[in-house]
Amino acid sequence: MTQIELQEATGEDGIFVKICGVTTEADALLAVGMGASAVGFIFAPSPRQMAPSAVADIVKRLPHETVTVGVFRDEAPKRVVEIANHIGLRAVQLHGVESVEDTRWVASRAGWTIKAFPAGHRNIDRFSEYGAELLLIDGNNPGSGELFDWRLAEGVLDPRRLIVSGGLRPENVGAAIEHLQPWGVDVASGVEASPGVKDPGKLRDFIGAAHHAARALKASHPG
Repeated sequence: MTQIELQEATGEDGIFVKICGVTTEADALLAVGMGASAVGFIFAPSPRQMAPSAVADIVKRLPHETVTVGVFRDEAPKRVVEIANHIGLRAVQLHGVESVEDTRWVASRAGWTIKAFPAGHRNIDRFSEYGAELLLIDGNNPGSGELFDWRLAEGVLDPRRLIVSGGLRPENVGAAIEHLQPWGVDVASGVEASPGVKDPGKLRDFIGAAHHAARALKASHPG
């Protein structure tokens, strides 16, 4: 992924908004229609787990520019690449304890690669060895909606490669963007009515708050 591709994915205001744990075509289209940059589909065991065939049907109906992300946890690298390339996903997110070698193998055969770590994890310092384009920092219990101490994400990486997740909601996403100035933000439970079912009002408020904060940050830091 080049710097130009990174910029194109964030739009004019410079923020990448990923709505994760999507389980229906309606929710995927709603998120994109409200201004999300990406939608994420979870293939790991979870209340939001999806079958590859169901995701393939949804992806076909999304606008071409949508960044579609497959989320895997400790899956066999070959299986990750097979699913991603068969469906035509633009990115994969590795959300387990994948090794440097396995992550690099996937990254060389799939689209964009996002490597996730819990906040404060010792291997974040080794992120450059993994061969992934983007680093996602999450709480210790992914999908739980638990907020982590944002100080643990300060200075861990060039913010232009950082996605922040974990406990984000419409009420706090603006503060997270102002505090950490990340490339992107990621949310699942914070915009749900129930696990796997998105709440239209929360979706609208979250995406709107993220873009508002990004525009404000850009205006105060025009360089």
